[in-house]
Amino acid sequence: MLSMKNISKVFKTDLVETHALRDFNLEVKEGEFVAVTGPSGSGKTTFLNIAGLLEGFTHGDYFLDGVNISNLSDNKSATIRNEKIGFIFQGFNLIPDLNLAENVEVPLRYRGFNSAERKRRVQHALEQVGLAARMKHLPSQLSGGQQQRVAIARALAGEPRFLLADEPTGNLDSMMARQVMELLEEINRAGTTIIMVTHDAELARRAQRNIQIVDGQVCDFTMYQHGVVADKPHLVTGDKRAVEPSSVEAEEATS
Repeated sequence: MLSMKNISKVFKTDLVETHALRDFNLEVKEGEFVAVTGPSGSGKTTFLNIAGLLEGFTHGDYFLDGVNISNLSDNKSATIRNEKIGFIFQGFNLIPDLNLAENVEVPLRYRGFNSAERKRRVQHALEQVGLAARMKHLPSQLSGGQQQRVAIARALAGEPRFLLADEPTGNLDSMMARQVMELLEEINRAGTTIIMVTHDAELARRAQRNIQIVDGQVCDFTMYQHGVVADKPHLVTGDKRAVEPSSVEAEEATS
């Protein structure tokens, strides 16, 4: 469903060249729930922006549902993004003067759906997150966890193939964070592919698969499926070899 091969992202100024991603390789299958962790500045946000077609990349190949994203026009990229991808952010990004239904409806208006279809999608999305009875409330009348549920409903209303979540529990206390995670797990069980960036190791372990981004490269941990926990991470390289970090460090030390 999502395939990145040898992706690199370089930011250049007159004096400095910064490699945000380098030899970045990742395969995400349909229906997976992938948690992405890593230290600050490791490339997590850059990866998520590229995956969501919010920014381009310098080299490599990115296939989404079999479509090569590399050479698409901005308009075509925007069409694919709107049709296939939903976004959930750490900040809820709700419009304070609009009620819940109106907030969920905003991107649907942008996509040109008629009134009846917008109403159907808004109702269904708010039912999915358990807030249909409060659709006329303003965001200020909700708790932080409820506001994040509205943000999730807004993403779901577009009926995306997969969700990209950037620290979706970052502004929530532990109880609300667990509730939001349970909702994401329920959405995933219904068939939506989810890629979630998080700093919370406990929540990351609940995902089917846990990858870590370090210095712009992927360390892919063994699946947590069926209670089986990984022993060691390994770097994912372009030639599909699994190289333990200690071996990489040894090679760099001798080069």
